Amino acid sequence: MSTNFIELTDRLTSPDTGIEPALWLPLLPLLHLLAQGEPVAIGDLAAVTGRTIREVSAALAAVPDTEYDGDGRIIGQGLTLRPTPHRLEVAGEQLYTWCALDTLIFPALLGTTARIESTCHATGVPVRLSVGASAVTDVEPATAVVSLVNPEDMSSVRSAFCNQVHFFASVEAAQPWLDAHPGGSVVPGAEAHRIGTAMAGSLLDEILPAQPAAPGKGAHGCAC
Repeated sequence: MSTNFIELTDRLTSPDTGIEPALWLPLLPLLHLLAQGEPVAIGDLAAVTGRTIREVSAALAAVPDTEYDGDGRIIGQGLTLRPTPHRLEVAGEQLYTWCALDTLIFPALLGTTARIESTCHATGVPVRLSVGASAVTDVEPATAVVSLVNPEDMSSVRSAFCNQVHFFASVEAAQPWLDAHPGGSVVPGAEAHRIGTAMAGSLLDEILPAQPAAPGKGAHGCAC
């Protein structure tokens, strides 16, 4: 990865986002629970993590983009049950993500493979790919790219970063977006996957030593 993308990876996994490393202790098990395709009650998340409801609620309060249903259950934190343009099929469950790069980050965090379907942000052309243990495959169209930005303010990751991170069918299709975002860039799917897995690795390095096991997973909450 280039120096710019290493900096972006470091910022997205740092307190610049408003998420202190300790807050990921309840958030990683949350992803495993959401991946089962059902809303997650705060009490259930507290039980899984061995933390109190107050501690878990405080962690979630520090992440204002967290999505809830009408009963106060969690339905989204990057990985979401609420439909978006970015669809992620994991173990037969139809899930969604906040941005294109999320589709490449969360399989690594969950220790699983996934089938991704999205659309070109400019043309609406379908974009499909598979994420394996170490690479992306079956990229359609083969020219597909992912847009990236490195905003100054990361305090709301979804609005500052995710809302500008799209799939495009090609560099040419992305050109109007690039013209409108002088600081932005686009990278091929394979490079976006390397960036996503680097981000996932940085998070796992921070939190796994103290991470309780998620339901049905190993000691690190990972199926790998």
